[in-house]
Amino acid sequence: MKDDIMNKLDSELAHAGEETQLSPQMLLLEQLRITPEKELPPMEFLFRLFGKLCFPRKELVAITGKAKSGKTFVTSMLMACCVTRKVLAFERHTDFTDIKPLRLLWYDTEQSDESTQDILKNRMLRMIGHTDHTDKMHDLWSTEESVKSVCDYFNVFNVRAVEWKQRRALLSEAVKRCKPDLVIVDGIRDLVNDINDGVLAQEVMEELMHLATTGNCCIVCVLHQNKSGEDRNLRGWIGTELMNKAFEVYACEKMMPQRIFKLEQTLTRKYDIEQTMYFEVGADGLPRECAVPVDGSADVSSATSKERLPQLNAEYIMHDNSMEGGWQFDVMRLFLDAMRGEEEVGGKELRERVMQLSGIVVPFKYNKLLDEALAQKIIERTMRDGRTIYRPAPF
Repeated sequence: MKDDIMNKLDSELAHAGEETQLSPQMLLLEQLRITPEKELPPMEFLFRLFGKLCFPRKELVAITGKAKSGKTFVTSMLMACCVTRKVLAFERHTDFTDIKPLRLLWYDTEQSDESTQDILKNRMLRMIGHTDHTDKMHDLWSTEESVKSVCDYFNVFNVRAVEWKQRRALLSEAVKRCKPDLVIVDGIRDLVNDINDGVLAQEVMEELMHLATTGNCCIVCVLHQNKSGEDRNLRGWIGTELMNKAFEVYACEKMMPQRIFKLEQTLTRKYDIEQTMYFEVGADGLPRECAVPVDGSADVSSATSKERLPQLNAEYIMHDNSMEGGWQFDVMRLFLDAMRGEEEVGGKELRERVMQLSGIVVPFKYNKLLDEALAQKIIERTMRDGRTIYRPAPF
């Protein structure tokens, strides 16, 4: 390949009447050239969320939220998914041709040694043990005699007591030594001594991007949001750099007084995930999916299925077959009203409008209506800049 590049450049330079001295920069620049014909490997994703591909290799992903908003619960689900097939709405992206677990590197900078070990033993491993027994991975990896085998794929380090410069060096060494598929850095704020040092923030982001690329892994960066109530921006200059470099950003929120946790995708460069995951912590200390909170006064975690039924807007119901488990909506009227005559509407905005108009509170019921609207060619879907856009379909 180098000979072809040199011949090509020599020919072009000779034609221009210039000397044919080839600099290292020119060689590198030619190697970095992107053309329509250049063969590139497809992106490889580690997981799915609500069926959508997410968490790709060679990229950075951000998980954010206020203090105690469920960030560690979400990363625990991802870590458990490295071994088991599915945890709540997260699912391993695998065809089971090779069912070896993913290799995990959990790099904890915030908690005590005891807290890190407690999450490993009493949350992650128990999530694996609670998996459906029809899961092939469960059969192989969740028995007592296989716990050691599982832990062989889990490389867990607590570096809270280490000085910040050494944390960066040790992280690089850990990626090289452990060869992980998934890296959880909880949190990246502790890789710098000043969260608002712009030069240092850029340096750390470049290090992490290099590690993700050379290590062929996905690096999940956990970082707090700003403390003010309405400000959901990531903290400090390092948060700004992470927003610029991340392939995806996910935001966690704790909803009170129900004590329900919420996870939603807020930014992506490829696959827009419109559904929001709601979960609560059961008496066993493990997360479980729950219904969307209807209002601030109802504790939906303890409500019966009948009490959880939404107050649907009768204007959009053509036929009530609730005794059979559903309602028939006037899908055309509902979605056209939600579009409000606009030429295009973002995916999340359309979902909020439809759910508000109809009274639907469970995301999967919205998705069913959305599929009907697309199938009936009431609306059409396209992608732009990593966002899902909907337009009224031409009649």
